[in-house]
Amino acid sequence: MALASCLRSAWKRPSPTCRFGLERRELRHWSTGETWNWFDLGDKSIERFGTPHLMLHRADLHGLLADAVRSLKPDAITLNRRCVSVVSHAGYAEAAFDDRSIVKAPYVIGADGIHSKVRVCLFGPSKPIFTGCIAWRGLIPMEKLPHRLARMVGTNWLGPHGNVLHYPVRRGEIMNFVSTSERDDWQVESWSTVGTRQELRNDFRDWHADVQAMIDQIETPYKWALMIREPMPAWSKGRVTLLGDACHPTLPFLGQGGVMSIEDGYVVAACLDKYFGEPGLAFARYEEIRRERTSMVVRKASENKASAFAPSLADKDRIAEEGRARVAASSPARADGVVI
Repeated sequence: MALASCLRSAWKRPSPTCRFGLERRELRHWSTGETWNWFDLGDKSIERFGTPHLMLHRADLHGLLADAVRSLKPDAITLNRRCVSVVSHAGYAEAAFDDRSIVKAPYVIGADGIHSKVRVCLFGPSKPIFTGCIAWRGLIPMEKLPHRLARMVGTNWLGPHGNVLHYPVRRGEIMNFVSTSERDDWQVESWSTVGTRQELRNDFRDWHADVQAMIDQIETPYKWALMIREPMPAWSKGRVTLLGDACHPTLPFLGQGGVMSIEDGYVVAACLDKYFGEPGLAFARYEEIRRERTSMVVRKASENKASAFAPSLADKDRIAEEGRARVAASSPARADGVVI
């Protein structure tokens, strides 16, 4: 409940006339710009789920979570140190950092992302496989967009060999832009590599003028190659385990990667609370609860990649059919009623 209150404050209306949360999601044809309503949000979301449909800047969500942790333990979070190794001992685990400091704790949880150092320490380096496509992301100040695009609406542009998604974040002050395109000439898996607007524009050179208008207003476009990895047979060793992208990285074609990490955190916390003195049992139960669901999300995201780049999406009638199919399977099953 406290987190729900924080989320609402993060989406506080900038003016009385601004709606709370997103109004709807829509589909648009990559070339003609023709628009189809995908599904309504706003009041419909409140009616169905008891909460508005919110689109958050990830840094804002991180800030809310960090503030919540610090309210319980002010010195719980330490920044500007990079983990270089982890070791599990009989009665404790320890993590070493690049400033030569060592932290000892009952457990270590590696929530350090797709390039996880903790995973490498436990199981060795992974072997990523390039998918043949790259992703772009960027932020656009809402006031720089023409009125027709500066709306509280999430939009998916579908087309052959690429797609574009944009939606408002930070109380509607910023538009988040994400796109993917098929390319095999660049294979760097990094969230911090800066590209150019010209390169991004070239990937979508034949797309609708509204897509071009958004690209022209992106302050800094970032690009990264999309990779897949083989499923891990285990996530834990001794008093050390993994969480989120460190153990089940997923492609961005289902929009559930961050959700899986939050669910992981809830479950691993509950397992440690119940079996705190039994690391083997705690982590075995954690993996047992989470493996099937995370595997399903990874699998469906990979399956969605094929439909996202289908050449048939050049046809506007095919996009309408795709929209109906996506409404029917728009979200994975809820993770209710788990017994720890």
